[in-house]
Amino acid sequence: MGSLDQTPTSLLQDLKVTAINKTAISPKEKKERRWMFLSNIDKVLNFDVETVTFFQTTTRLSREEVISKLSSAIESVLGMYDFQAGRLGVNPADCRLAIDCNASGVKFCVAESDLTLEELGNLEYPNPAFRQLVAEKNGYEVAELGDAPLTTFQVTWFKCGGFALGICNNHVTFDGLSFRTFLCNIAAMAADRPLAFLPCNDRHLLAARSPPQVTFEHAELMPLPPDSTSLFDMLAPDLRRYHLFHLAPDTISDLKSRCQKETKKKNPTSFNVVLSSDALCEQGKDHIYTVAFAMDIRRRLNPPLPNEYAGNAILTAYASASLVELETAPFGLLVDRVHEGAEKMTDAYVRSVVDWGETNIGVPHGDVLISSWWKLGFDDVEYPWGKPIYSCPVADPKRDIVLLLPSIKFDKGVNCLIPLKDDCVEKFKQLFTNT
Repeated sequence: MGSLDQTPTSLLQDLKVTAINKTAISPKEKKERRWMFLSNIDKVLNFDVETVTFFQTTTRLSREEVISKLSSAIESVLGMYDFQAGRLGVNPADCRLAIDCNASGVKFCVAESDLTLEELGNLEYPNPAFRQLVAEKNGYEVAELGDAPLTTFQVTWFKCGGFALGICNNHVTFDGLSFRTFLCNIAAMAADRPLAFLPCNDRHLLAARSPPQVTFEHAELMPLPPDSTSLFDMLAPDLRRYHLFHLAPDTISDLKSRCQKETKKKNPTSFNVVLSSDALCEQGKDHIYTVAFAMDIRRRLNPPLPNEYAGNAILTAYASASLVELETAPFGLLVDRVHEGAEKMTDAYVRSVVDWGETNIGVPHGDVLISSWWKLGFDDVEYPWGKPIYSCPVADPKRDIVLLLPSIKFDKGVNCLIPLKDDCVEKFKQLFTNT
């Protein structure tokens, strides 16, 4: 079907990174201190997401100019995103997790590597060592609350003149779409252009109803103990390693054509087809296999959320099938199931999930969780020093999440980054090939 396992046989362990400078950037325009409400969707996403974006050597600007423009842009943009410069805490007014918008600032670091970009190898495979390109939060002294900044930035220069921009941000601040909007605004400010988007910072748009009205069963959510605060609190370390599989555009088109013959839906989306092709399992014949996937809910609400909503507007949809069905039924069956799972995400269903979170702490539950970075468009952001070569997360195989990532070739293909136990790799390759 697609290209088989493209996992590198060996990975660099040491990127030879040396820190040069570290500082804090606070909003240029100070606003009145406030507590920012976090929705029940935001609250469960209390963990860090690390992203690395690579840029070619630029002759447009010197190193000093890149650093100056980027830091100045961040300073300006933080005036519109005052919560980004704040700190997590508990609002004394209602004892909820919230953001203290106290203008303490974000961390900004500059570093250099003794390597060239070429020496990093295949950028499409998120080497765990890429974490060295992201500034750590630990040990950083901050004002007032004394806890870590919500966001850090690190610019790392390579010997060839190229550089990487590593960003670590707490997921309570943004989902993928609002993070891209944030990056677009930084790029606009750095290029002395007007703000690209005016962010909507009102998280009350996704507040629970009073009293809560849970009108659906939510099998996609697993309740956690009361003292849990994050999606990954209950995930135990496992011996898995990420493997990279590529689906070329022609392969995706062939699968869509095949589905049009087999499925009730006339025009299956590329996402549904790709997600279905990754839903291959290791369980027994009687097992009901569930694939859970993140969905943008902005257009699912009535009235819809603004496209510029700055926060987490994602929920988990799911599809289920037995292993027997996966092995014997037409491929289009699974695509139908994925489509039906997505169609359940109505305004009433979204409100029910949010209300469920008012009295429960729960996380997405399934045999496999799929997160798509495929069409977020981080690679399309136009900075004054040019567009990125590639942008990817720093992947952690212990989190047991399948990642869909764009191809570095910009050919509309998709890379499937899949955490597998060593004894399951060959079986998965066979299933993946025969789909």
